[in-house]
Amino acid sequence: MQLGMVGLGRMGANMTRRLMRGGHQVVVSDLSTDAVQHLAGEGAIGSSSLEDLVAKLKPPRAVWIMVPAGGPTEQTVQKLAQHLQSGDAIIDGGNSYFKDDVRRSHELKPKGIHYVDVGTSGGVWGLERGYCMMIGGPKEAVQRLDPIFKTLAPGKGDISRTPGREKLGGTAEDGYIHCGPSGAGHFVKMVHNGIEYGIMQAYAEGFDIFKNATSKELAEDIRYDLNLPDIAEVWRRGSVISSWLLDLTAMALAENPTLSEYEGYVQDSGEGRWTIQAAIDEAVPVDVLSAALFVRFRSRQQHTFAERVLSAMRQKFGGHVESGSATVKSA
Repeated sequence: MQLGMVGLGRMGANMTRRLMRGGHQVVVSDLSTDAVQHLAGEGAIGSSSLEDLVAKLKPPRAVWIMVPAGGPTEQTVQKLAQHLQSGDAIIDGGNSYFKDDVRRSHELKPKGIHYVDVGTSGGVWGLERGYCMMIGGPKEAVQRLDPIFKTLAPGKGDISRTPGREKLGGTAEDGYIHCGPSGAGHFVKMVHNGIEYGIMQAYAEGFDIFKNATSKELAEDIRYDLNLPDIAEVWRRGSVISSWLLDLTAMALAENPTLSEYEGYVQDSGEGRWTIQAAIDEAVPVDVLSAALFVRFRSRQQHTFAERVLSAMRQKFGGHVESGSATVKSA
């Protein structure tokens, strides 16, 4: 299948590579001509502008946007809409606010352009592992794009089947689902990221307790000099709290048990805030998720070992680099 890819950052470039490995033809566009030329050297079709990208696609076209949420995504959607026609599809694979998806889908509907929102999880590891995708949009557009989703998804792999799942069918076992109309995909991904905050915070606080088990405030016979890399590793093997986030924590601690290369300045990318707002709108109590978000705010004022663990996890799964740490004094 043919697809346009706009945005060749960490994820956009690797998604392009995975699609090409799967036999798809990808026309690429980016503000960086070097990024375009690099992917063209690997087999993609380069373009000089969004108009040029659209011209190189055959109707019905499909253009995947992988640029930062907010202004960059909005501007890209509006520019593409000027050149696309009825039956074409715009796919937003970033972390847009779901209400923006709903608005855009309404704006594009009179032109006959389908708007598909894809909450995408996989980070910098997606090229090899695949991407978990939560999809919103018109059923007919999602079905047409299924070959793209199937290639990007992890597939069944060696994960054991959930008992009773054989009766349910669908694509969930392959790593992607159609959640509902436009906005539904990013809504599910938004809550996914809110939960991610909570899980990360739980690990971070636990390892902070371990780190401080040698405190002089404790009686000498209950002070423990614990091996954090070993604890993380043993939990990966048979523990009920094993997870990919724990795998990445174990990796970071094995590299440096003190995590001294991390300041502990923990950014939030928006989804955590939106999850809390959705909970407020629905009158749903979210004690853990809201506390995890507020800890990230606090981390920009003072840092603990827990925040270093959080920062290490973010760097490992998404390649996120601490921002603002140079101007923040460590506690």
